[in-house]
Amino acid sequence: MPTYVYRARGARGELVSGRLEAPSADALADQLLATGVTPVEIREGEQRRALALPPALAKLFAPRVTLPDLILFSRQMHTLLKAGVPIQRALVGLQESATNPSLREVIGALRANLDSGRELSQAMRQHPGVFTPFYVSIVRVGEQSGKLDEVFRDLFDYLEFERGVRERVKTALRYPAFVLVAVAIAVAIVSFLVIPAFARIFEGANVPLPALTRLLIAVSDFSARYWYLLAAAAGAAAVGFRAWVRTERGRYDWDRAKLRLPVVGPILLKTSLSRFARAFSLATSAGVPVVQALSAVSRVLDNAYLAARVERMRDGIERGESILRTAVATAVFTPVVLQMVAVGEESGALDDLLAEIADMYDREVDYDIKNLAASIEPILTIALGVLVLILALGVFLPMWEMGRVMLLRK
Repeated sequence: MPTYVYRARGARGELVSGRLEAPSADALADQLLATGVTPVEIREGEQRRALALPPALAKLFAPRVTLPDLILFSRQMHTLLKAGVPIQRALVGLQESATNPSLREVIGALRANLDSGRELSQAMRQHPGVFTPFYVSIVRVGEQSGKLDEVFRDLFDYLEFERGVRERVKTALRYPAFVLVAVAIAVAIVSFLVIPAFARIFEGANVPLPALTRLLIAVSDFSARYWYLLAAAAGAAAVGFRAWVRTERGRYDWDRAKLRLPVVGPILLKTSLSRFARAFSLATSAGVPVVQALSAVSRVLDNAYLAARVERMRDGIERGESILRTAVATAVFTPVVLQMVAVGEESGALDDLLAEIADMYDREVDYDIKNLAASIEPILTIALGVLVLILALGVFLPMWEMGRVMLLRK
């Protein structure tokens, strides 16, 4: 089939472009319209020959299916199913329009499984690297309730929220990371350049040095002579830390420690709790049983410590305890949130109140991120002040002693 180059407008008016194979330009226009994209220009493009790679190398260098890819997939599935397009035909259109070759391959596998008589959720379960257990569980409920189009809309909204959460976490950690890197560079410059220069001056003056100055010179001399050992030790520590975090116990302890970090820890906790409330609200509103919903939500959380707390909630509910009692036992929710959970459980509107809890945590996270610089500034000021004081006393005390000796000689 010929390849066409197109320019079109998306559902929000954004300009999109790409290359697709189609029997004709009219067929391509129909295909784009079916996916919610309005074509502006379609022209036949030059045929390009793809460089064939061995299957192992092709799989190794294939791009990953990212969160934006999954968001677009969910949005397009909602649009097509709401318009009455059958699932198989919808997947055909999405496969041909997918720009990510890995996603195109996954959609092709979904089509093959549907052709063999499997349901969409069963086909998605074979791709855990793309579709999470939570995503599959929600799709399964949509199949059983006959509201698959609404389920994909809810998944689109949730994934958009998930992307916003990740961006907020990156924003919260960016400023402290930059400051720590700057401090490390400054300490390295002082240790390798400034202190050795003063050490040579002190040696020529033949002046007794204070203990603090001798310590700084010794640390600087050791760093300059054995920097490769320090670099090797830092690399080994980084590798060891990553290996420890990959263990079940290591990840649990590290995720628990992250929540106790000053300033940043509360932001990470509120972000995770917002994700929990949003996912739990979506699962319960879709009709997923509470026990099954908690099992799926525990896999959505990126924090192993909080995931273990959610699993304890699930175990308590299986024993017949109420949601409120199990939530209190986790010791991670505030009294206001627990009161909202109690009201939601009594009124039968738990999903709506969970959504409100998520919104509340979102507002708190946004406020904390906006005031992050103001919160960290006193800590950094004190730390830098102590560092400057140590360096100043170590360098200037001998200079004062040198000046006193010179005055006495006169």
